[in-house]
Amino acid sequence: MISETACRECPLRSCGAFAANTPEELAFIEKFKTHESAAAAGSSILDEGRSGAALYTLLSGWAFRYRTLRDGRRQILNFLLPGDFIGLHEQVLGAASHGVEALTGVRLCAFDRNSLWDLYRTHPALGYDITWLSAHEELIVDENLLSVGRRSALERIAMLLLQVYRRAQGVGLDGPHGVPFPITQQHLADALGLSLVHTNKTLRKLHGLGLHDIRNGRLKIHNPAAVQRLADDPATPVRARPLI
Repeated sequence: MISETACRECPLRSCGAFAANTPEELAFIEKFKTHESAAAAGSSILDEGRSGAALYTLLSGWAFRYRTLRDGRRQILNFLLPGDFIGLHEQVLGAASHGVEALTGVRLCAFDRNSLWDLYRTHPALGYDITWLSAHEELIVDENLLSVGRRSALERIAMLLLQVYRRAQGVGLDGPHGVPFPITQQHLADALGLSLVHTNKTLRKLHGLGLHDIRNGRLKIHNPAAVQRLADDPATPVRARPLI
């Protein structure tokens, strides 16, 4: 039995990364939420082609969105961190165009997708928040597409490491030894369109520049400004993120 967290007491709301909600919005979110669930690392949160699944907010842990070809080749579209919203594509398309897999053990807040229209109708500011979350994820995927299409292997990996590092810092996961980094070299290869061998060689080259360390499941970037220059990253600032 999972001990559930009241939305107004959600630990994510105290980390400083998320915009505040009004008491009325929090009351609606608590009604919108149906339950919490947990999933082990490697398990499926959302299956490709499935319909009727709940909407989720990732309360804790890491996951990733992916698409697969018929022969099993996989493209990771985006890594998901606490606070990210999952499942909206199915609401629009009728079935999930992608899968979501737990990268670590995760905890999820589930919402009734049939009540989504009530959210837009009665709390348009929350509806805007969901639109913002969708647009922000599109921005991340666009950046990944730019990496795969135009950046060199070194630039691709530098960009992804910096992106994940900033996002993890933003949700309060930073510490003296960096941020958690459960992403394997195979995950990096699947996200960046590289072979596993090329990924390994490029990581070692980047490490040789003294810009980062990946050790004991944590990522530490020693010189974010240098990594930003290497990745040719404009580092566009964003406002405090909504949290549903």
